Amino acid sequence: MAAPPQRIRRKAAGLVAAFALLPALSGCGGVSMADSGNSTFTTMGFMQSDALASDRMDAARKALAPDGLRIQVNEGAFDSQQFLSAVAAGDAPDAVVMDRTLVGGYAARGALMPLTDCLKRERIDTGGYVRTAIDEGSLDGTVYALPDSYDSRLLLTNDKVLKDNGTSAAEFTTGNWKKLEAATRTLQKRSGGKLTRIGFDPKIPEFFPMWAKANGADLISADGRTAELNDPKAVQALTYAVKLVDAQGGWGKLKALRDSFDMFGAKNEFVREQLGSFPMEDWYVNVLAGASPKIDLAPDVFRGRDGKPLNWSSGLGWAIPKNAKHPEAACEFIKTMTSTKTWVHAARAKAKETRASGSPYTGDVTGNLAADRIIEHEVWKPTGNKAFDKATRIVFDLSRKGFAVPSNPAGSEFKEAWQSAVNRVLSGEQTPQQALDQAQRKAQSALDLANEGRE
Repeated sequence: MAAPPQRIRRKAAGLVAAFALLPALSGCGGVSMADSGNSTFTTMGFMQSDALASDRMDAARKALAPDGLRIQVNEGAFDSQQFLSAVAAGDAPDAVVMDRTLVGGYAARGALMPLTDCLKRERIDTGGYVRTAIDEGSLDGTVYALPDSYDSRLLLTNDKVLKDNGTSAAEFTTGNWKKLEAATRTLQKRSGGKLTRIGFDPKIPEFFPMWAKANGADLISADGRTAELNDPKAVQALTYAVKLVDAQGGWGKLKALRDSFDMFGAKNEFVREQLGSFPMEDWYVNVLAGASPKIDLAPDVFRGRDGKPLNWSSGLGWAIPKNAKHPEAACEFIKTMTSTKTWVHAARAKAKETRASGSPYTGDVTGNLAADRIIEHEVWKPTGNKAFDKATRIVFDLSRKGFAVPSNPAGSEFKEAWQSAVNRVLSGEQTPQQALDQAQRKAQSALDLANEGRE
């Protein structure tokens, strides 16, 4: 439960051309690990947004100092086109952090180095990290990235809105779709033709994989080679999620209100009662605790139609680009940034900083199993705020088990296929079946192309 994840800007133009410049890497060991002698070590995609980030970077600086290297943090969100252009030009950063869903695609095209030699040399045990996070950063069993964060998704509900409308959090669940639709209609509020309160926001297109999973559908096969976007259960899930949007006046009205939210401020959607409930990444608990610690928050788990808790996990991962000038140092850097000692020290620094500001520290989940246990039992302490303490306990519990969309060699193309399909349905261009049929063809074509020559 770190700071808000860095947004990834995807620029379709130029990606295919840039990838074409990258020859495939052969063998699991990767390219030469010899350093060039340049004294500057560069990173891409990392932002020092809080003590959790800056304290870890300080640890990395100390780790590389004996090698005579000075770390240059190029702050800003990961940029696909910039990254690929740098790799193709032989001017890649030494270490890059990116959404783990993209790792498989870049690995398949030779833009990333396998960490096989790195793990062996530094004696890094991947069993010390959450399995789904390692799998997301791998391709065909070879690890290309170590987890830099671990995001879970839970249900956040405005208890005051529920009570004012004659219901309670105990009766509000995503496990019963019929009741959820009825509650959505009840909790919504309109004025002068405008939607002034979203009853329930299904958070699509972003959260479509979770709705599909809630209905028993996976979007891709476990081996990452066969798209399953038009599985009847996935179509049914999308149909239902869009129905929730339409029940509140349609996508235009819901999006307009959602876009007006002061999500990071003291007048956020919970304070202003502009939202009844929505599923959300766990980092938002930290945001709400700092911005509006007195809100009537009712946290809970997101449930599948079988009534069981469901957690879609995701996050960022550190990888070493092809043509990195200091690959050995990059290995040491990644080890330091994701180690138990570094994470725990940084969590203590963040907890101290947060408490000093008068806000409750709501914990952190990192993807490092040992670090997470220590943070849960030694760093985090109950704050006395029942709502936020409950939310933190839910997040710690959820992090022990979750699903992730399987890693695949089409990476961004696969993700773009299902996101575009959902957007076409929301805009009224296609039915769910039509959109997912089209997405299926596009995604499978991208997967087949990416797999050519990799047998």
